[in-house]
Amino acid sequence: MPLNFKQMHLVLITGMSGSGKSVALRALEDLGFYCVDNLPPELLMPLIQLERTHQTGRLAIAMDVRSATSLPLVPSQLAQLKAQGMQVDCLFLDASTDTLMRRFSETRRRHPLSKTDTPDHQHDVHRALSEAIELERELLSELRAEAHVIDSSIIRPTQLQSYVKSFIDSPGDQLTLVFESFAFKRGVPNDADFVFDVRMLPNPHYEAGLRELTGCDAPVIDFLQQQADVQDMLDHIRAFLDHWLDAMVRNHRSYVTVAIGCTGGQHRSVYLVEQLSVHFAPRWSTLRRHREIS
Repeated sequence: MPLNFKQMHLVLITGMSGSGKSVALRALEDLGFYCVDNLPPELLMPLIQLERTHQTGRLAIAMDVRSATSLPLVPSQLAQLKAQGMQVDCLFLDASTDTLMRRFSETRRRHPLSKTDTPDHQHDVHRALSEAIELERELLSELRAEAHVIDSSIIRPTQLQSYVKSFIDSPGDQLTLVFESFAFKRGVPNDADFVFDVRMLPNPHYEAGLRELTGCDAPVIDFLQQQADVQDMLDHIRAFLDHWLDAMVRNHRSYVTVAIGCTGGQHRSVYLVEQLSVHFAPRWSTLRRHREIS
């Protein structure tokens, strides 16, 4: 007897070419998902029906810009599956343009949009790598807007795999709230919906006994809890999110990423991410990431 839709879990992976989709797919394979790479959107619904009869409860599919002409079909397909009761999670992998250009140069691969063929081959379009990347961003923008975004620009493959597994383990029937610490000196995460700059707060780096510790260590926590400005910042961020998260849920948002940045991404931002995660965990599915110390 085929599985009903409520017994199935579909994860759709999309994203920029060179952003790590194959790494994410391997992470899902480790979790027991049946994985299909580069599936044309026209085959999504037939594959779902086939896997229902094969009793495949967990299915992960990667789609990318190589199916550009049929990608507009995907949002309505996912909406149909959700309406039938299936758990559907969408994951979009992104990276900065400079990072993507470097990766393509290192691997000497050709971007899939660097050349667009015409039937007569007399009007083929050739694009520079930067132009191909920007066109890809435009073509994937609708899918990105509906997905949980992970910025792979400066994280290691093992970190990316960890992020993917944590995301999949979170409940699929409610808002997923991600708190991420980072260092401004290494760039703002591309996946952030909200960014809070906490570099004006007292810095444990200048306390000799705290310099090598992190915002997860008790001595740093004690130091920051004694700083009135730190507690004010924590209260203000809490109040802002408490006020606006309900509105975002009413607007059908499934994923929200809040990035907290300080100079080194080691003390203040880590402490605030930990405290915010504890505060919001009873109400929302909450994940925490520490980009610089993971």
